[in-house]
Amino acid sequence: MFNVAAGQHYTRFFEGLHRSCIFDWYMEVGCRSGRTFGPVRSRTIAVDPYFRTEGNIIGAKPALHVFQQTSDDFFASGFLRAMNIQLSFSFLDGMHLFEFLLRDFMNAEAHSHEKGVIALHDCCPSNLGMTTRDLDNLPKGAWTGDVWKLIPILQEYRPDLRITVLDCRSTGLVLISNLSPGNPVLRQNYDAILARYVPLTLDAFGMDRFASSFQLTDARAYAQAGYPDFTAIAKPGKSFQAPKPTVP
Repeated sequence: MFNVAAGQHYTRFFEGLHRSCIFDWYMEVGCRSGRTFGPVRSRTIAVDPYFRTEGNIIGAKPALHVFQQTSDDFFASGFLRAMNIQLSFSFLDGMHLFEFLLRDFMNAEAHSHEKGVIALHDCCPSNLGMTTRDLDNLPKGAWTGDVWKLIPILQEYRPDLRITVLDCRSTGLVLISNLSPGNPVLRQNYDAILARYVPLTLDAFGMDRFASSFQLTDARAYAQAGYPDFTAIAKPGKSFQAPKPTVP
């Protein structure tokens, strides 16, 4: 049994969110084409080992910092600390092996505002084939890898977090709020988590167990309710001034 995410497409959800909300700092890991951060009107940090962007990706942003490197290298660079950046909203969509996403989450949370939000992609697979860790034999269709493991890991080790799983097509969108930037629990248990979870398959974990561990929230209804997890961190609309061309 799978919780099939068949609601609004996640890119449409982000388009609506960024039309409605402006953030002090938005970060995206795993950007590639720039499609999801294109509509953003906030100061933006984009991280991907290899970009293939087309069109105007800076748009109405007051600032765009693009880093063509792995997320591990980006966080290790100390850029966020050097620039005194406190992240309001982060979207993590990088490498689809759970240990990469776990590190990205730990690093993003450490640099986030406590009222901020972190979104995780691809945590709701619709079949076992797409959850493989075998990089030499990836499925022809969608590949989520084993990042589904972030849901039970965070539920066990960080019950203080608020987890909302949206039914965004096609593999879900997990919103994490009530952040605690100084919380050391995941770092302290990182090696133990890897020892337990690297060999664990979704079949062995139990598909029914996983499906019953969360409920899918209607993404359209969530948007109509005013994006409740974001209200505490979004900036007032009047604070935004769209860039305008100047006369030479």
